[in-house]
Amino acid sequence: MSPVSPGVPTERGKASLSGADARLIERFLDALWAERGLSDATLSAYGADLKGLALWLASARGRTLDEAARGDLMDYLALRVGQKARVRSTARLLSSMRRFYRYLLREGLIGEDPSARIESPRLGRPLPDSLTEADIEALLAAPDTNSDIGLRDRAMLELMYATGLRVSELVALTLPRVNAHQGVVRVTGKGNKDRIVPLGEEAVEWLERYLKESRPVMMKGRQSDAVFVTRRGAAMTRQAFWYLIKRYAAEAGITRHLSPHTLRHAFATHLLNHGADLRALQMLLGHSDLSTTQIYTHVARQRLKEVHAAHHPRG
Repeated sequence: MSPVSPGVPTERGKASLSGADARLIERFLDALWAERGLSDATLSAYGADLKGLALWLASARGRTLDEAARGDLMDYLALRVGQKARVRSTARLLSSMRRFYRYLLREGLIGEDPSARIESPRLGRPLPDSLTEADIEALLAAPDTNSDIGLRDRAMLELMYATGLRVSELVALTLPRVNAHQGVVRVTGKGNKDRIVPLGEEAVEWLERYLKESRPVMMKGRQSDAVFVTRRGAAMTRQAFWYLIKRYAAEAGITRHLSPHTLRHAFATHLLNHGADLRALQMLLGHSDLSTTQIYTHVARQRLKEVHAAHHPRG
């Protein structure tokens, strides 16, 4: 079943895969398939990683896979990095080697794991999808506020951008938890932890208009504590609100990738760009750990780099 077979043709000057190495790789892949039920694509990736290592060991060191030392593996990883291999590819290669040599150690085929104590390359955390301030202005202006539905949607968008609430927190808001007079909402976040989040004047204005003008019309005398409701008086859902964001983004001419948390990310990024304190942002977002919030410093730092490159004489 292994994607590797003995005697694989190689370029002139390079060693071919030995029968011993091919058998070791095949035994390892068979064990992975039996123990973990991995997909053919994953097994093929492991096989390709180990085949590349085996060919290099044979060519550069005259060794088989079970004869490799820690220094050999380090040199091969350094070679791959020097060949501009992507960080994720290098991390996967190291994962392949670790699994393989742990298997050989477990089976008693080697006496020491050469992949032990080799650190994984740092994978940069992906930056959250966000929108520029101009994008936000266009998105907020997209709903037709002359209609009840449009007024509700404008209030939802304004509130989410003003507070950085998660979509689930926004649609779960109830009337007793909104204090428009004080300009705050009480939110129950992850772990059932409550936090108080300020709204800002613009969000308060649109929220009050919606609660006074549109919500009573949409409720038609029905009773519900939900702040944001549908035409039938039911509470809005996460899926429905996500659909609205995509529709209004298209109307506003926004082409960049969006996610359900796009407005939350924009809230955080724009606050940091305007000098907000990271600890204060942590409290506003409801992050239990500051390390979760720190990803936004990378976003802000990237923005600073762009500004510097665009406007500095030696940028």
